[in-house]
Amino acid sequence: MNLPNKITLSRIFLIPVFIILMSVPFNWGEIQMGERELPVAHLAGALLFIIASTTDWIDGYIARKYNLVTNLGKFLDPLADKLLVSAALILLVEIGLAPAWIVILIISREFAVTGLRLVAAGEGSVLAASQMGKLKTWIQIIAISLLLLHNWPFAYVGFPLGLISLYAALIITVYSGYDYFAKNWHVMRDSK
Repeated sequence: MNLPNKITLSRIFLIPVFIILMSVPFNWGEIQMGERELPVAHLAGALLFIIASTTDWIDGYIARKYNLVTNLGKFLDPLADKLLVSAALILLVEIGLAPAWIVILIISREFAVTGLRLVAAGEGSVLAASQMGKLKTWIQIIAISLLLLHNWPFAYVGFPLGLISLYAALIITVYSGYDYFAKNWHVMRDSK
């Protein structure tokens, strides 16, 4: 297994640690942000999420620079992204920072695209992530990071950038799903 794939796997292995930080009621105190408070455990979880998310850029950069792109990497990288983003979105609903209906739509798109990739794999081809899909992932990461940080530093001025970013992520997620299916529909149509 090459280095980029190991980095991708590290992103997957960080997910349980992230979940524990965000869901176990650690009493590490809180940071005051204007009229809002950010639990220190949520800050730690947000930082871990951001670190895990940056491995997405790192593994891709190394794979392209050193010509280490593999079919396994093409499969694992978007899967790791989906697992990390889905875990974060579900936790955001649990702690009351994201509307469930938005999370359901985003995760539904992820399942649909994964299903299409599985059909393609059954036909012997690997569908890599599109540029639109990569943009979607980064917008989701920005929105999730802001929400995990309880909209810091924008909470000081009462500007809901985290929620606005989540709506932007929803729009680009739905559009990128449509775009991905439009470009790859032949895989479903031609499957046996």
